[in-house]
Amino acid sequence: MKSLVKNIIIIIEFILILFLAASVCLLWNKEPETVRTNAPAAEGKNTVDTESVKERVEKNYYEVSGKKVLMEDSTFGEIWIPALENVPAFSKDKEQLKTRNGRKFYVEDSEITSLLGVDVSVHQDDIDWATVKKAGIDFAMVRLGFRGYGTGEAQLDENYVQNIEGARAAGLDAGVYFFSQAITVDEAIEEAQMVIDSLDGLDVNYPVVYDWEIIYDDSARTDNVPVDVLTDCCVAFCEAIEDAGYTPMIYQNKKTTMFKLDLERLTDYDFWLAEYNSEPTYYYDFTMWQYTSEGSVPGIEGDVDLNISFKDYSK
Repeated sequence: MKSLVKNIIIIIEFILILFLAASVCLLWNKEPETVRTNAPAAEGKNTVDTESVKERVEKNYYEVSGKKVLMEDSTFGEIWIPALENVPAFSKDKEQLKTRNGRKFYVEDSEITSLLGVDVSVHQDDIDWATVKKAGIDFAMVRLGFRGYGTGEAQLDENYVQNIEGARAAGLDAGVYFFSQAITVDEAIEEAQMVIDSLDGLDVNYPVVYDWEIIYDDSARTDNVPVDVLTDCCVAFCEAIEDAGYTPMIYQNKKTTMFKLDLERLTDYDFWLAEYNSEPTYYYDFTMWQYTSEGSVPGIEGDVDLNISFKDYSK
């Protein structure tokens, strides 16, 4: 009996050994399953055609000129804004803008066609206009008046008469500007009327300019003026000035022009751009450019704004 049991155990052990051996053989010969990884595909299979992609990127890259306006923002860095189709782009060739001894000029057919000017106020004190003329200055833009950004009171510049008369007597062309802080159309019209009344009897042959500015270093009554209201004020001032027989113009810096004005409503008026760069980056057209506030001109004490005009308004 014991011998029988022993034989049965031997047979069972033999069967288990055969089963284990067969299992090992099956596992050894089984093909491994395909595993998805992030490793690069084999050469020639599903690889990106880098050059083709780059060519399509270049083909579809936007053209800045005529389509989009590039701006700089302290938060977003470079940003773009769609260009307005109904507002003319800058009509001059920036490559023809030249600089010599800190003064800028525009060249066409090897001749200087721009005019050099200063803009002044009572802050320049008494000016020797004959010396300014000898220094090569062609025109002067004189502050006629201003509205207080806190009080809202409109006032005349103390030196506007002597500056206009002095510039004209020395042979310079002269225009005027009004520093506005209007928050309604009625205030803009009031400013225009003050300008018209104050120019009576004075010889002005350059534009009469609406200079509305944002106050950056203090709170002001103009801080929250909406775009439509500011644009209305520009139109109201310019229309009143034109009705009086003068050439209206709008003075503005790049960002305020782009962000605070409905430019499509202002295409009837010339623009005087304030942008202190080696060349202007403003996209739309302008006929006068204030390119520095740190100019030096004999006959004027201290710094003075320098401008070039692409148009001779005296003709």
